[in-house]
Amino acid sequence: MPVSERQLAAFADTHARRIPFDTTPRHLAGPGDARHVTHGLAAAGWTPTSDPLSPQIVLTSPDHRHSLQFDPHSATSAWWRLRAEATDTEPGWYAEFGELVPAEVLGGLTDALVAPPPREQPDPWRVLSSAGWLLDAPAAAHAPDALCRIELRSTDQHDTPSWHIETRQYDHGTPAGPRIWHAWFNSRTPTHLVAAFTAALADEAPLQRGMYDRIAHHSVVQRPSPLTPQQVVEAHTARLDTIRRQNRATRRQQPKAATAPPKADTARPTARH
Repeated sequence: MPVSERQLAAFADTHARRIPFDTTPRHLAGPGDARHVTHGLAAAGWTPTSDPLSPQIVLTSPDHRHSLQFDPHSATSAWWRLRAEATDTEPGWYAEFGELVPAEVLGGLTDALVAPPPREQPDPWRVLSSAGWLLDAPAAAHAPDALCRIELRSTDQHDTPSWHIETRQYDHGTPAGPRIWHAWFNSRTPTHLVAAFTAALADEAPLQRGMYDRIAHHSVVQRPSPLTPQQVVEAHTARLDTIRRQNRATRRQQPKAATAPPKADTARPTARH
């Protein structure tokens, strides 16, 4: 389902009335506009499969293997849930994200999901180190302000390690206070998708937020942006055009053979709190 002219006009109207501010660091920038995620997936051919009158949004990929759920009334701390069903050749996997995850960061992941996978799996740790994050032994890294931490860890000795990302407030001078937002990728999530998320998270380029947009923490730094509202909208539209062209090229290269149907969901996690 392509993004309609009416939907693009609504996005433009929203941002035309906002004075953009460069907002850093990204992990404290607040949720931003969820359409950075949903418009990108729609441009790649994903379709809504949820009740149009419900506040919950579910988008499903053309092959019905992947789905993204946005639930602002979630009973848990996860507002976004991304699932991949298992096939005969690939395992299922699951990822979830908290309310205040920046939409542009999640969009970095979904853009990578709808793009052809890289020939070589990137190293998330190298991505973080190149962006100035500090690596901790044996498998952890934290942002320069220490408020966001990424770990590859197991809950017990029998578990395969999974990726845990948390942004927390300071408590008595240490970043161990209340959680601001989280992201969790189970152990079967493709590494290049984790790397895409961490690259978007650690990117030093500011995110644009309006003067009264919700931010995640008072220590965020905001300065008037050199971008005009029109340039913000044009960048969004250009990204969608790129995704459409990429999607068309990928479809032309795919063989005519039918795709194997997904297996029963083995990636659905137990209840998390």
